[in-house]
Amino acid sequence: MHDFLLAKEIIGELKKIIQEKGLNKPKIVSLEIGSIILSHDGMPEHAEDISLENLEFGLESIAKNTSLEGAKFNIKKVTGENWKIIDIEVN
Repeated sequence: MHDFLLAKEIIGELKKIIQEKGLNKPKIVSLEIGSIILSHDGMPEHAEDISLENLEFGLESIAKNTSLEGAKFNIKKVTGENWKIIDIEVN
């Protein structure tokens, strides 16, 4: 579930960048993903490991019917507690 929520957040950020920079249809998106800090259901904040396979599935699912549909997502697992977009390659 957290993987899908993160995918939604990433796609939202990518769509904003694509619009701001006037980019054409992205071909490859490179990301770095660390552990994600979460707080939910009244529980204190905690780091959660994200499944890269589930994240990729979520990214591809949410990207359908957007300018990101068909883009390849290169996801690299890194240390730390954040995620970031490293590069967006266009056709």
